[in-house]
Amino acid sequence: MWINEMFGTKKPIIAMLHLDPLPGDPRFGHDGGGLSDAVEHAKRDLDALQEGGVDGVIVSNEFSLPYQRHMDFVTPASMAYIVGQLKSQLSVPFGVDAISDGLACIELAAACEADFVRGTFSGVYVGDGGLYNNDFSMLMRRKAALHLDNLKMLYFINPESDRNLDTRDLSEIASSTIFKVHPDGLCVSATAAGSDVSTGLIASVKKKNPEVAVLVNTGCRPDTIREKLSVCDAAVVGTYFKEGGRLEDENFNNVRVDVDRVREFMKVVSEVRSEI
Repeated sequence: MWINEMFGTKKPIIAMLHLDPLPGDPRFGHDGGGLSDAVEHAKRDLDALQEGGVDGVIVSNEFSLPYQRHMDFVTPASMAYIVGQLKSQLSVPFGVDAISDGLACIELAAACEADFVRGTFSGVYVGDGGLYNNDFSMLMRRKAALHLDNLKMLYFINPESDRNLDTRDLSEIASSTIFKVHPDGLCVSATAAGSDVSTGLIASVKKKNPEVAVLVNTGCRPDTIREKLSVCDAAVVGTYFKEGGRLEDENFNNVRVDVDRVREFMKVVSEVRSEI
């Protein structure tokens, strides 16, 4: 499977690299820092993730809350600037996620030569941010126009926090999506970052769609990752790797990555791989 080839291992662990608030975001500068501070924080987190042994990273604008369905230009521009600052430091494959804006995600990937993207590229959802529709016919044509033939696309098929208005079983939605756009991977999530995903749900999606990489997208911890990897092809991990396993601190600021937590987690993953 392509995912094993790209990351050079079975059952790869892809870490989230959460960027601080960016220019234009409501909380940008609330901690007294600017874009240069966001760059330094990202470099520090990337060091910790790579030193801890992860197999890949996804750079995301996690703290651009509330998320825009159609981003201001400054957001992907800032993300591209930060990725440019990280490029010489990157030693693992990397992807980008311009949260809630599939078009911005694809164009950002083109600008910074990302290996893959993760995003909400299909479906109709409702949530705190209102109703939004993803036009994958337009997105796939834009990807083709940008000659991104080698860009791998990881699709959310049940995005965190939002409800799909399609009432079909998730495995059926996955099969339909595969028929129409041939995604490279399907990300299965719980209702929020850090929340545990039902192993049965992941297994049902994989069983019905064995030819596509299926990733557990939220809630992985050392005590659960063995079970999750028994039914999926890879895992995306964010919250657990941070200090105290917290997404944000008491002042709603981005919490830094803890290299010891990364090492602890990857030690369990290494044991799982040795048993396959």
